[in-house]
Amino acid sequence: MLLYIHGFNSSPQSDKARVTAEYLRTHYPQLAFFQPQLPSSPIAAIALLEEICVEAIAEGESLAFIGSSLGGYYSSYLAERFGGLAVLVNPAIKPFELFEQFVGPQYNPYTDEHYHLSINDKADIAKYDTKVINHPERFLVLLQTGDEVLDYRQALHKYHHCALYCQPGGDHSFVGYQQHLTKICQFLKLD
Repeated sequence: MLLYIHGFNSSPQSDKARVTAEYLRTHYPQLAFFQPQLPSSPIAAIALLEEICVEAIAEGESLAFIGSSLGGYYSSYLAERFGGLAVLVNPAIKPFELFEQFVGPQYNPYTDEHYHLSINDKADIAKYDTKVINHPERFLVLLQTGDEVLDYRQALHKYHHCALYCQPGGDHSFVGYQQHLTKICQFLKLD
C-alpha cells in the first residue's frame, strides 16, 4: 500500500499529487494507493493516517509513503512507528516552530475551507516529531536548495544518514518532481 501525504493547506489536487497518481495508474495499476484529503487539525490528520496504516497492516500489506512538506513530517512519524519505506519531498522538519506565524485564520485554496489554526495545534503537531531517525534505511529524502518555504539544511542535518538527493535551485514544489518518479518507485520497491 502506498500512501501519498500532501502538505499544509494542500490536497490530492496539488500538481505533485496529481502527477504521482497518474504515474501510478499507468505503471502500477494493481497497487493499493491512497491519497486522502487531510483534515486541517493535526490530531485528526494523524488519526486518519494511522487508521489507514492499521487497516493496511491488518490486511497483510506492506507500507510505503510519499510525503511532501508537512506530509514529509507525517511520513517520517508513520514510517518510524509502523515500518515501511518513505520518500520525503522537501520535508518539514520542525513545523511546530513555523506554526507561530500561521496561528489564526487559514484558508485552503484546494478545498475552499476556512479554518482557525490555534496555539494548541502547534503543541499537537510537536507530539509527532521524530527527533531521531532510528531506521535511516527506510528513507529517501529529496531536497532542493531553492526551497523558499523551508530551510533545506535542516533536512540535510536530520536525514544525513539516509539516502539523500539534494539538487541546487528549484523551489518548495520540487521543480521537475515527475522526473524522479521512477527512482521514487524503485526505492519504495513497488516492482
